[in-house]
Amino acid sequence: MTAPLKQTRFRIGGMDCASCAAKIDTAVRRLDGVADVSVSVTGASMTVSHGGPLNDDKVLQQVARLGYGIVKAEARTGGPAARAHDHAAHDHEGYDHESHDHEGHDHGGGQQITKEAAGSSHLHSHAEPGQAWWRSRRAALTLACAAALLAAYGIGHLYPTTERWVFLAALLVGLVPIARRALMAALAGTPFSIEMLMTIAAVGAVMIGATEEAAAVVVLFLIGELLEGVAAGRARASIQGLADLVPKTALVEREGGTVEVPAEQLAVGDVITVRPGDRIPADGEITEGSSDIDEAPVTGESTPKRKSVGEPVFAGTINSDGVLKVRVTAAASDNTIARVVRLVEEAQEAKAPTERFIDRFSRYYTPGVLAVGALVALLPPLVAGGDWNEWIYKGLAILLIGCPCALVISTPAAIAAGLATGARRGLLMKGGAVLEGFRRITAVAFDKTGTLTAGKPVVTDIVAYGRDERSVLALAAALEQGSSHPLAVAILDRAKTDKAPVPPALAAKAISGKGVEGSVGGVAVFLGSGAAAGERADMTQAQRLAIDSLNGQGKTVSVLVADGVVAGLIAMRDEPRPDAAAGIAALKAEGIRAVMLTGDNRRTAEAIAVSLGIEARAELLPQDKQRIVGELQREGLTVAKVGDGINDAPALAAADIGIAMGGGTDVALETADAAILHGRVTDVVRMVRLSRAVMANIGQNITVALGLKAVFLVTTILGITGLWPAILADTGATVLVTANAMRLLRWRG
Repeated sequence: MTAPLKQTRFRIGGMDCASCAAKIDTAVRRLDGVADVSVSVTGASMTVSHGGPLNDDKVLQQVARLGYGIVKAEARTGGPAARAHDHAAHDHEGYDHESHDHEGHDHGGGQQITKEAAGSSHLHSHAEPGQAWWRSRRAALTLACAAALLAAYGIGHLYPTTERWVFLAALLVGLVPIARRALMAALAGTPFSIEMLMTIAAVGAVMIGATEEAAAVVVLFLIGELLEGVAAGRARASIQGLADLVPKTALVEREGGTVEVPAEQLAVGDVITVRPGDRIPADGEITEGSSDIDEAPVTGESTPKRKSVGEPVFAGTINSDGVLKVRVTAAASDNTIARVVRLVEEAQEAKAPTERFIDRFSRYYTPGVLAVGALVALLPPLVAGGDWNEWIYKGLAILLIGCPCALVISTPAAIAAGLATGARRGLLMKGGAVLEGFRRITAVAFDKTGTLTAGKPVVTDIVAYGRDERSVLALAAALEQGSSHPLAVAILDRAKTDKAPVPPALAAKAISGKGVEGSVGGVAVFLGSGAAAGERADMTQAQRLAIDSLNGQGKTVSVLVADGVVAGLIAMRDEPRPDAAAGIAALKAEGIRAVMLTGDNRRTAEAIAVSLGIEARAELLPQDKQRIVGELQREGLTVAKVGDGINDAPALAAADIGIAMGGGTDVALETADAAILHGRVTDVVRMVRLSRAVMANIGQNITVALGLKAVFLVTTILGITGLWPAILADTGATVLVTANAMRLLRWRG
């Protein structure tokens, strides 16, 4: 049996593009004991998987030598290398949706993941992770190089004989650090880095007498890197800003008083006070009070929800109007927002198929550019007698044009922005492979209870005989007081909504399999099934037909008998979510087939299906749902399965993409391939549309990256453009591609 893998996580500073990530990845993989490396530019993080003990100092030194800041972060179980499914092969076998147990799970590589205790963090370099860009060493270097170039222009104008030497000095200010990074990258296994191409081009320009232009190109290159850093910082802030929603302090009840403590110190079981207008500092359950809770910062829901005792609240949401006492149910490191941020960071480390292809392509692309540059510099003078200086100049310009930064970042920037914007709107996807896979979905199989429906029955009809509906509801609620049965809760909720009085019931007792009876205001009352009611009172034909009609609509009917006479009917049903019909219609409009798979009886299923406009398969066992998903796939459809993440485990595993419905629960965040936090059916089609928007953005990025290079390649060979436009083409393409990807952060679906 293969030894279990452990994981150690690091935070990286100064890593602004995919080329940076590739250099770090290559360098760390060369270390002894390292089995796998996952690097996220937008997450500013790196996860190292290793079989035995990892020499942390060697990792820290290896990355610091490349010029990046690095600190060791907390280790945790799993991670993208271990937890992401191989979506290209749809290899979901063995995924335990019910237990959420990631430890000891074989994810296709024959290796298992266990947790390693985190050691003390240690910081290398001055590029501290999370540091403001204007305070970074890169910003200082760019400013120094630009100032040296301006000084060189001034001195060269005043003393023309010193011009070459002052520009050479200005060039060295920026080129020496770049060349050092190029050398370190080459020693660490990346000889064809952007820094190496830049160094060759600058040294070559000096050799042919273009020192002034070389100095200007180095300044432009550093400015471009700085702009990339700002753009990468925006991408990071888009998801890490979620963490800032949680207040830093909380009011905790201690020894009869209230004490203000740091929110991160809250423990499960603590009772906190949340004042009107305050953000809730932890996930918890209301123990006292009621209030409208604004969940828009976390879930995007525009309408506040009224919540009272016993209902859950989430960290980062806003208490609108009442004082609440909340019992903490999750520590700061495990609240909803922390889990969402963690999930998105891991997802950004897991590469999408398109991204993996671009990475492989770039490995051959950069050496190819170097070869083309050499051929352009050498062939015309050797074969056609061209001017050496002219063609060497053109060859050097081609090196700068061919820098792969824009191409390499085109995909991960869009994927990261898509994952982040989805998370901000409650659409969680586990990695680029899942995000990319949504655009190929051609069928969606829905569970019924808790997915298409709210998951709890509500009173839909009250039919009164010989008295008014309010009186029927009051008598039924009187018998159901104190019961936690779902039908009893539905009746009590309706009585509360309708403000019906609930008188006390005497000698109330449940009769197994039949109903409940008691005395209310001196009246003998029974509430139960139609058959049991028929044993206690004579039913008219009209009453029997009414019961049959309600049953035919998939509703459960309770019959109220008062003093031996049928007093009324109360019909209940688990009703569709408010947006379910719109969600199904939207999927159909996108050309996606929708089908409902449920274990409910056929009559109930068909009644719900007709109201939603969806085809239904009823009375199914879990294995039947799995079988039907397989049948749809054999028809050539790419299937997403939407369920609660537990009961539908076989079908979720069999589907191309499994989607969990939930409201920030462990189930919603830890099972399946994607999760819908809002519990909105319309969010399924929004995931499809987000996927299509991201893939369209990637297409635009690749077109811009390669298109600009092609144009400047031709103009350089024709002698129209030179070194300055060449580096502008590379820097400009990188900035354009990153800015285009960042447009996805404003996506509304």
